[in-house]
Amino acid sequence: MRLINNYKLAISLTLLFALFSGCKNLSNPTVTIRTEVGEIKVELYQDKAPITVNNFLEYVEKNMFDNGEFYRVVHKNNQPNNKILIDVIQGGISWDENLPRLKSISHESTNKTKILHKKGVISMARNEPGTASSEFFICLKDEPELDYGGMRNSDGKGFAAFGKIIEGMSIVEQINQMPDSNQMLILPVKILSVKNN
Repeated sequence: MRLINNYKLAISLTLLFALFSGCKNLSNPTVTIRTEVGEIKVELYQDKAPITVNNFLEYVEKNMFDNGEFYRVVHKNNQPNNKILIDVIQGGISWDENLPRLKSISHESTNKTKILHKKGVISMARNEPGTASSEFFICLKDEPELDYGGMRNSDGKGFAAFGKIIEGMSIVEQINQMPDSNQMLILPVKILSVKNN
């Protein structure tokens, strides 16, 4: 009996050692988007959307978002031609497609990542699946039509959500209410920097 108990103890200690020695830091990275109207702190779900988060972090590490801008706002009053209405702000390097960007990334859809487009979620702007690179948007409310199977985009593949605002949602709301013309801000909000925390 003592031999069996010693054997169980040895197995348990071995398993615990293996578990702890193989552990990595499970906390997700956070970044601060510093704008001219305030700061927005974002948790990035690297564990669930590694391709999208690593792409975003590469832009951060190369300071490519510095001097970018939030330039587009979409709300109930400025999308007369859409049956499915959303509330988001969009930003990144710029609306200008001629500026240098990293390569486009594979589409990590919400049916794979399980990151749904809830209020405060940050996601990648795109045209066709696999064309996202530098531009992103933030949801002001729950937006199930932006998830996989939603029909805001006619291909039904949704957008690649990859994190969530943890501080500064009031700044997002403030930007969303700024004057626009056909969804484009009359005075874009400058992104001063995006830095790792």
